[in-house]
Amino acid sequence: MKVMVMEMEEGVKENGASPPKSRVTNQSRALLSMRLLQILLLFLVLTLGISVVSIHMIKFLKIQRLDPVAPITLLSTYNHETVTLDSFIRPPLNVWHTMNDSELLWRASIEPQRNGYPFKRVPKLAFMFLAKGPLPFAPLWEKFFKGQEGFYSIYVHSLPSYKSDFSRSSVFYRRYIPSQAVAWGEMSMGEAERRLLANALLDISNEWFVLLSESCIPLRGFGFIYSYVSESRYSFMGAADEEGPDGRGRYRTEMEPEVTLSQWRKGSQWFEINRKLAVEIVQDTTYYPKFKEFCRPPCYVDEHYFPTMLSMKHRLLLANRTLTWTDWSRGGAHPATFSKADITESFLKKLPGAKSCLYNDQQSQICYLFARKFAPSALEPLLQLAPKILELVSNISSTRHSWFLF
Repeated sequence: MKVMVMEMEEGVKENGASPPKSRVTNQSRALLSMRLLQILLLFLVLTLGISVVSIHMIKFLKIQRLDPVAPITLLSTYNHETVTLDSFIRPPLNVWHTMNDSELLWRASIEPQRNGYPFKRVPKLAFMFLAKGPLPFAPLWEKFFKGQEGFYSIYVHSLPSYKSDFSRSSVFYRRYIPSQAVAWGEMSMGEAERRLLANALLDISNEWFVLLSESCIPLRGFGFIYSYVSESRYSFMGAADEEGPDGRGRYRTEMEPEVTLSQWRKGSQWFEINRKLAVEIVQDTTYYPKFKEFCRPPCYVDEHYFPTMLSMKHRLLLANRTLTWTDWSRGGAHPATFSKADITESFLKKLPGAKSCLYNDQQSQICYLFARKFAPSALEPLLQLAPKILELVSNISSTRHSWFLF
């Protein structure tokens, strides 16, 4: 019994001694937490201090580096290469890009406002083909462009789904621009033409812009056409005040006040204009919305939009005629199409002077430089007759024909 009492008493003593030991442990933990908190705060203060010092040092070093008295070169923020004039005037090797229409038209509307050029500029003819897809007369155009490098540019607008297969040696290789679907007679046609102009304007050397279709052919050699266009005082776009249902009858009063009936004009879709008028077309935001909303079949945008707008603002710069011959004598909504059987020497000879006209305000024997509408089957006889009839062997330096009839 004594032993049991003693063991119980010892147990009570041991239990009674445990509270002081627990208090020591809790105090140790509290001190450890305080030290960790102090270390953390010290780390944060040091980090903040280092950041502040770093910012000031960066600013100081940046100021020291960007503070020369006379900077020698301008550094590009994009690729760290020297920015030169050549980087602004060099035409793109590939006409493909990722700009949408809004971005493209904005970029194309940027033009130098200073007269003259601080570099040697050879004015070029931009040939813009509005096509559904393939170019059946590409072999004929290849002959036309041969030996004329540096005097022309080519741009092709086709259906977005079409993939061209021209070889690297072809003048049409990589000349298809980003395109959209086009519906005949609707604003999408005018949008395609503006898209072609905008892409061509990206090359600062393009001075004249010719709109063609895949069914068009040249009626003269390159040298003759270049001289004819470059020496003209006017751009070639029809802008007639035509009476009747196919003229003023297509006008809609909803176009007022931007366009009135007396300002309404009609012309051929196929035109040749200079750079000044091309920029005017791509930067237009006044007339475009009106034509897009109210000029719908039987009002055809491609026959009224550009002729009306340009005649309102630049009537004195227009020759009021087209350079592309088309046969409308058979009537209907579309012109006559010519196939292999129609292509003869006499037929081709009469086309350039098929109608009397003025060139630089004087009577001319030559009124047309291009013709349409030709079926793919016409290619073979055209290639045979081209060297003789179309003078495709001519070049700019040797071509100074007289096309006047005084």
